[in-house]
Amino acid sequence: MDKKLKIVMVAITLLVTSFMFSQGSKKFKVTLDAGHGDHDFGAVYDGRIEKKIALAVVLKVGKILEKSSDIDVIYTRKTDVFIDLIERANISNRADADIFVSIHCNANKNREASGCETYVMGMSKNASNLEAAKKENQVITLEKDYQQKYKGFDPKSPESMLGLIVEQEEYLSNSIELAGNIQKEFINVGKKSRGVKQAPFMVLHKAYMPRVLIEMGFISNPTEGSKLDSEEGQDEIAEAIAKAIVRYKKEYYGTGSDANEKPSDKIEPTVVDSKPATNNPTTATPKVEDKPKETPKEVAKGIVFKVQISASSTKLELAPSNFKGLSPISMLESNKFYKYMYGETKSYSEAKSLLQEAKAKGFETAFVIALKDGVRIDISEALKQL
Repeated sequence: MDKKLKIVMVAITLLVTSFMFSQGSKKFKVTLDAGHGDHDFGAVYDGRIEKKIALAVVLKVGKILEKSSDIDVIYTRKTDVFIDLIERANISNRADADIFVSIHCNANKNREASGCETYVMGMSKNASNLEAAKKENQVITLEKDYQQKYKGFDPKSPESMLGLIVEQEEYLSNSIELAGNIQKEFINVGKKSRGVKQAPFMVLHKAYMPRVLIEMGFISNPTEGSKLDSEEGQDEIAEAIAKAIVRYKKEYYGTGSDANEKPSDKIEPTVVDSKPATNNPTTATPKVEDKPKETPKEVAKGIVFKVQISASSTKLELAPSNFKGLSPISMLESNKFYKYMYGETKSYSEAKSLLQEAKAKGFETAFVIALKDGVRIDISEALKQL
């Protein structure tokens, strides 16, 4: 072989090897957003200040995550400064983060209100969800030229975001999975879970990746607020959030050389029930035997859409009576969890109609999923192929 050709071949080999190594060592990027800051204090009760608590917890979560060499942490703020809502999202967008986690404290005129809840982006008719979004979106009015910057959006009326929202289902399912992990970790440390909810938060709307907004607890509740304001309480909740993020990373992205795989390439992750027990079909007495057996069903060829309505560790008979009358119901088993889905169609518009039916039945956090030859893929990918 010609000497020059040998040199060229060696150079190409080195370049390819270097590229493969850099791809395989790609870090999992997490954006941590501490709510409020500077002149925006957030909720304030009896000397407890939301902006300080949110920042303290974010820094603790970041410190835990930074111990992992394959995780890169991006902060929207590390000090007491004011950051516009759009800029918070853009920080994450520019970093090409894998997830966005915004951390806040809840508050209510009812001092007895307590518990943790995690929100994903979405429109909701639930009054309390809209009120929570209104409270957080009100920050917009503290920004310069906010009327021009958020033209067409009224922070006092979250419903006005309807006209600004584009289809974002490709992130919704991943966001719900992440939110479910967070709520499960809260339960594991003995906290009261108020579930996974949807609401129109502007900071989530502008972040283009799986994203959640955490309400760690009620700063207005004397007992819960005092714990949130304590070192011990902040350590506990930071540990729970960090564990949930790490678990999500492992489930969706794997470890080591798997770190650059896309969520749609991974095995279906474990999730927790995203609705309170009173509204979840899994609270019904399972109509199955001790060792249930599923009758194998022929997998639909090509791309189909279904509506995922629930996930639980409890296996149920796929009868309409167990799912508020919805039929047909199918099921996927993954990591000892059972995911229940309503309907099956090759039409995306029809799938959205099925989604509305499911929500009308009380499954408010239901979402559309896409499958190709029985394997879950991203909604965006399915639409491209169609």
